[in-house]
Amino acid sequence: MLELPSQVPLAAQELFVFLFGLCIGSFLNVCICRLPEGESILFPPSKCPNCGHRLSWWENIPLISYLILRGRCSGCQKGISFRYPVVELLTGLVALFLWHRFGPSLSFLIYFVFSCSMIVVTFIDLAHRIIPDVISLPGIVLGFASSFILPNLSWLDSLLGIIAGGGILYLVTWGYYLITKKVGMGGGDIKLLAMIGAFLGWQAIPFVIFLSAFTGSVIGIIFILMKGKGRNYQIPFGPFLAMAAEIQLFFGKDIVSLYYHLFSFPS
Repeated sequence: MLELPSQVPLAAQELFVFLFGLCIGSFLNVCICRLPEGESILFPPSKCPNCGHRLSWWENIPLISYLILRGRCSGCQKGISFRYPVVELLTGLVALFLWHRFGPSLSFLIYFVFSCSMIVVTFIDLAHRIIPDVISLPGIVLGFASSFILPNLSWLDSLLGIIAGGGILYLVTWGYYLITKKVGMGGGDIKLLAMIGAFLGWQAIPFVIFLSAFTGSVIGIIFILMKGKGRNYQIPFGPFLAMAAEIQLFFGKDIVSLYYHLFSFPS
């Protein structure tokens, strides 16, 4: 258990956690930008992707710098993607929600790392249609190792989650190819679901698959109708898996309880 001085007000703790999340979100933006290109996420320092202008310290303040610069690079005056403040704000809010869920504990740190990886995966897959192995493969190992620390996840549940997560999507992808002779889900989705199973256990896999498939189908149909794309048009599936995993992390037990309450019949 991570100990904080008891005299620190709750509001101050929450503010610190939120600001911490904003700073990590700024780093996640670097990961989102550089990982697909195979570049180092540590060196060189941050720069404008358009003109190469090296950012000063005041241009690297999460959220605030974007507002000060009015969404434009101070060097070339070209627009800065709105993704940057969105990722920073999202990471700050996730950190705050996890703090409320788990408090000052190792569970908070572990699931914060997991959630950050889901954010990075989401925005990389949306932009490039890939899920980097450098995230999912170490994530599987880290998730399994975390099962020896997390109080509500056994190593067996984690191991079965890896097998079930990766195995189910592999079978679905293989079956789809045999029937249509077309590649459906990519290998990145398979490894991502195995990583989700490693962190959340096999019990989470059915809900994650159902919710991601349902939301992906609905949004995909809407997108195809709006954009006039053909029915074979593919949308990235990783963001839906990541979203479903986060919902399972925060509300999984409540959803299961609600399900049994709604559909249970008196004996």
